[in-house]
This record gives sequence, structure tokens and C-alpha cells, in this order.
Amino acid sequence: MPLHPHSTPASADAGRRTHFAGFYGAVPDDDRPLGLVMGNCQAESLRLALPDSVAWVRTPPVHELTADDVPHLDRLLDSVSILISQPVRDDYHGLPIGTRQLFARAGASTGTATGTGIGGATRLTAVVPVIRSAALYPAHALVRPPRDPSLSPPVVPYHDLRTLAEAAGNPLPPLTVRGTHAIGALSQRELRSREQRHGAVPVSDLFEHPSFDLLRTINHPGNPVWTELAARVAAHLGLDGDPVELDRPLLNGIHAPRSAVVIDAWELTAPATADWTVDGEQVPDDDVRRAHLAWYGEHPDVVAAGVARHAEALSLLADA
Repeated sequence: MPLHPHSTPASADAGRRTHFAGFYGAVPDDDRPLGLVMGNCQAESLRLALPDSVAWVRTPPVHELTADDVPHLDRLLDSVSILISQPVRDDYHGLPIGTRQLFARAGASTGTATGTGIGGATRLTAVVPVIRSAALYPAHALVRPPRDPSLSPPVVPYHDLRTLAEAAGNPLPPLTVRGTHAIGALSQRELRSREQRHGAVPVSDLFEHPSFDLLRTINHPGNPVWTELAARVAAHLGLDGDPVELDRPLLNGIHAPRSAVVIDAWELTAPATADWTVDGEQVPDDDVRRAHLAWYGEHPDVVAAGVARHAEALSLLADA
């Protein structure tokens, strides 16, 4: 999921403290070096796949951190040997938890693997990208309205550019193979640009030939992505061991519909699906469309923000 604000209590409740016991408790009594993976829910997925030669501390996603959490984070930064983070801007949510700030407090600099190694005076660090790819879901997008970046539509938190265009009074033609390829290329350029801009361990090449086992939604990669990225991060940092074999599907709560046009465009063998799957329940795409149109009527600023943010994608879909 993208980095975005999230409302949490001023102090963590008992359940939260239990779930993130390593974060809120004393430094774990473990002979292995300690490691942190900072970012959104994708960071937690990567943490689960990384080699267990490191004791990776389960950490709240950055959009849930509060001022009360910063001392706990600082305590861990004094103790970890490896720090991995997605790109997070300085003073995110008014807290000193930006990637550059975290790496500086851990005694390292952003970018590639740095420091003197595990157990050295400085830490090993790496940046990993926020993964988004619209190759398989070319009409889907995320929109962060300026007045409230946490605002999401009902039923599913993904916007459909076709529904957005309809709400704006400029309906799009049906999706085509050409449009699918054009959006896939745009999405690849954007992901590669983010990787290069932040010096991140690359993952964009995995989506040059997309398949549904790689992506459940535009920002929920499947297990093969986490296994491969974990292997690349481990090699990048010189860590011992192989990625952990994942025992359950990660980021599995929502599956977007699979368009027949998309299947044709990428020459896939998977069957087309008309419905969303949300927490195991089938939700017809038309139900989502109607709910979103009603919601857009109540939030016209979201329509304006979405049309502006995704103008290039809308143009590609309109001209295909």
C-alpha cells in the first residue's frame, strides 16, 4: 500500500504492543544481528521473506507511527546492524522518520549498502522501492486528495480511471490491448524512475512480463516478488542465508478483477474474472463502480485531484 496518513491512538493499545512486541519492548535477546525494515505494508512483507540470519524486528508501518513511538524507534536505531527502508520524505507526519533522517541517526547514509559491515560502527543500509505497477490493472489508480491524503473510496481503496472519467464528464472508450501496453510501459517508466531516484534495489524488471502471481492489485505484489526482492536485498547487503520460505500468501486481502483484454495483451493463460475479491468475498465490479460514483458526487475535489494526477494515463486510455 502507498504511504499515507492513518489515524491511530496517541499511545499504542495492548494489542498493538503485543503485535509489535520487539519494537516496544527491550532489544531482543538474540545472538543474531538486529535489522529493521521501514515503510508501508510492503516493508512488512519484505521483512517476512528476508533471510533469518538476521533478527528482523517487526515494526509498525510508518503511516501509523506517532510521536510516542519515536523513542522506541531511536532505541532500536542505536542497536540495529541493518536498516532497510522504502523512500520516506523528511519529517513525515511531522516526525523525524524520513529515510535520510533514519539512516543519519543510524550512522549511515542513504543509497546502497554502506558502513563497515555487521557488528561495525556504522550500519548496513539499503533502500527498496514502493512497488506499484498498473500493467495488469491498467484502469486502476491511487488518488491522494490534497485536503486529506488518507481519503479513500468505499468498498475498495482503488480508483478506476474509467469511473473517474465518467464522474468528470469525459467517459473513456473500452479498454484495448494497445491501451494496456501503453499503461504498462508508463508504469514501468515510473517504477524505474523511482528506483533510480532513490538508489533503490531494483525490482521493476520483474514486471516486464507481468503475470497475476506477481500482482493482486496495483500495489499488492504476490509472494514471488517478495522472495526475489529478499534475495536481491540479501545479495546487495552481503547477508548470509536464503530468503525464508513463505508459508502463506502475503497482501492477500484484495484481488482486483482480471480483464480478458489484459490477458490477451500479455498472452496469459489465467481466466478472466468480473468481480473483486475482498477478504474472501466476491464483490461485483459494477457494485464498486456505483458506490464510487456516488462517493465522487460527495467529493468532487477527489475527481479533480485524480484527473490532474493521472492525466497522462487518462490520455493514453482515451487515445488507444
